[in-house]
Amino acid sequence: MDAGLHLPTAVAVSGAFITCGLLIAFVHWRRRRPGFISVTDQATYETLHTASVAGRHFADGFTDQGCERAAPYLRAMLATPALAVCDTSSVIVWDGEGRHHLPMVVDRAQAVITSGQSLVLGPDIITCTSTECPIRSAVIAPVTVEGRVIGTICGFGPDVSAGLARAAEEVASWVGAQVELAELSYERTRAMEAELRALRAQISPHFIYNSLAAIASFVRTDPARARELLLEFADFTRYALRREDAFTTVSEELRNVERYLVLEQARFGERLGITLKIAPEVLPVRVPYLAIQPLVENAVRHGLAPKEGPGHVTLTATDHGAEAEFSVDDDGVGADPEDIRKILDGQSRTDSIGLGNVDARLRQVYGEEFGLVVDTAPGAGMRVSFRVPKYSPALEEPA
Repeated sequence: MDAGLHLPTAVAVSGAFITCGLLIAFVHWRRRRPGFISVTDQATYETLHTASVAGRHFADGFTDQGCERAAPYLRAMLATPALAVCDTSSVIVWDGEGRHHLPMVVDRAQAVITSGQSLVLGPDIITCTSTECPIRSAVIAPVTVEGRVIGTICGFGPDVSAGLARAAEEVASWVGAQVELAELSYERTRAMEAELRALRAQISPHFIYNSLAAIASFVRTDPARARELLLEFADFTRYALRREDAFTTVSEELRNVERYLVLEQARFGERLGITLKIAPEVLPVRVPYLAIQPLVENAVRHGLAPKEGPGHVTLTATDHGAEAEFSVDDDGVGADPEDIRKILDGQSRTDSIGLGNVDARLRQVYGEEFGLVVDTAPGAGMRVSFRVPKYSPALEEPA
């Protein structure tokens, strides 16, 4: 009975001692370590942050403006009183003290560009009459991109240690890697633009002819319908042939799909049945421009048009948390899976260019795992689907 009465008090006293002990240990730990992270961790963080900021300025490549903006951060990474960045013919930027040493940089940097090897210069070469100037030595390291030297990073200071020489080489190598990434991004953008031009060229001839023929058929019998279709046609071609952003929202893409289907229904009439199943959550998601409409067009043109009797196309957009999935199903004539494989592999440039085009652009933007998935067989219809992350850095709108 007494033990039961005193148990809460014992627990409270024990808890107080434990709390007191933890506070003492925490205070002792704080006295030994002035911050929540160690000095080493803080230095690592600052270095990574500096590199991250510097890297942004090479997003357009090894440009004069980018080098000028990155120079202070590169100098911080080397912890030198002065730094110069050169291209193959001149000094792009000098950052820090001792600017009067700038005239000698080009000739010395040229030797590094020619040899592709780093160069260390001591006080016997870098002479200075100013007692206030901290520069008495230098290390010049080549910036190399795909085997060619495009410039140099030059660090200047009172002396050059083995560590500084190695650091300069690593920073120059890092700059080269950033420039390579920028060039890859540029090439990817150019490839995507070429794919879009090819897709526009494929859309224009046959669709424009068929749409105008369908509109012409209503001019006498139903002028109001012809006028309505003509407006839809104008909006469709304006969207399909636009030249600005390579990305759009699912909402805008689906609106263009609706325009396309209105025009095709005018042509096929009751032969074409359509079902749209769209999750509202996916409407704001940004996707590559003309990523969905060509799949619907492929279903109508190659699946249902050759089929005798009516056919049906179902477009589904589903929310999967961090990803969105899109699928286009038709009950048309289907295709040989081997033929589709060749189209997606780029081995065939048949009338199904839309499939290969969309597949290539999806993989360029999101990665190899985000291409088209096609299920089909002769006489069994076709299902074409793909998924995309709802957020991707590649789809960020420019500031």
